[in-house]
Amino acid sequence: MEHPQQPEDSMSQDLSEAVKAASREVHSQVTRDGFKLLMASLYHIYTALEAEIEDNKENPVYAPLYFPEELHRRAALEQDMAFWYGPRWQEAIPYTKATRRYVRRLQEVGRTEPELLVAHAYTRYLGDLSGGQVLKKIAQKALDLPSSGEGVAFFTFPNVVSATKFKQLYRSRMNSLEMTPEVRHRVIEEVKSSFLLNIQLFEELQELLTRDTRDQSPSKAPELRRRAGSRAQDPTPSETPGGKLPLSILSPVPLLRWVLTLSFLVATVAVGLYAM
Repeated sequence: MEHPQQPEDSMSQDLSEAVKAASREVHSQVTRDGFKLLMASLYHIYTALEAEIEDNKENPVYAPLYFPEELHRRAALEQDMAFWYGPRWQEAIPYTKATRRYVRRLQEVGRTEPELLVAHAYTRYLGDLSGGQVLKKIAQKALDLPSSGEGVAFFTFPNVVSATKFKQLYRSRMNSLEMTPEVRHRVIEEVKSSFLLNIQLFEELQELLTRDTRDQSPSKAPELRRRAGSRAQDPTPSETPGGKLPLSILSPVPLLRWVLTLSFLVATVAVGLYAM
C-alpha cells in the first residue's frame, strides 16, 4: 500500500520545528469575529445547562455532580460577553438556530429526564477542563488578548487546583450514581445526542461563514438572534431587525478550521465516556 507523500519541507524539518510551525498555523486560524460568535453560542448553552442543573441540584439523579463553584461557566461567560460585545451585550450577542436547538434539548432534559443532565454536564465540563487551558493560550496569542485573562474567562477554573484530580473525583461521583441498566443506556445515548448537537452547531457556523455573501441580500442573510439565553424567555423568540450578523465581517476559512478543532475536542470527550 502506498503511503501519502509528505510535503518535502515538513519531512526535512526537525520534529520540534515542524510542531512549532503547525502551532503557528493554528494560531493564525483564529479570528476575532469567529471567536466572538462561538463564545456567544457557549453563553446561551451554559446559561440553559446551569439553569437546569440548579433546578435539579438536590435531585439524587444529579446531586453528586453538583459543583457550582468549581465548574459553572455562566458568570465567566458574562464577563467575556461584556469584553467582546460591550456593556449592552445582552442586546448584541447572536443566537443561532442550532444554538436554540441545543438550548431546547437541555431544557427538555432538565424538566422531563433530569438523569440525562449527567451526559451533557460530563461532555461539556470535562471537555472544558481537558482542553480549556490550551484553547485559552491559543486565543490569547492569536487574538493578542491581555495576559491577565480578559475575553477568555470561560477557560479559567480558579477553584479547580488540579484538573486531573478533579476529573478523577468527578468520574468517581459519576460511577457512584445509582442507575438501572435502562437509565445507563439512555445516558450513553444522550452523550451521542450531545455530540450531535455540537456537530450541528459547528456545521451551522461553517455554513454561515462559507456562504457566498455576494449573493446575499439583507432579506436573505442568515438569521441570527440577538438576545441573552435565559430560561425565563421563550426558547424560540421572534427575529429582531438588529439580530443579523453581517457575514462580510467574518473570515470563513480560519474560523472553519477553528471550529473543526473544537469539534475534535468534543469528540475526544465523548469517546472518553465510553472508555470509563
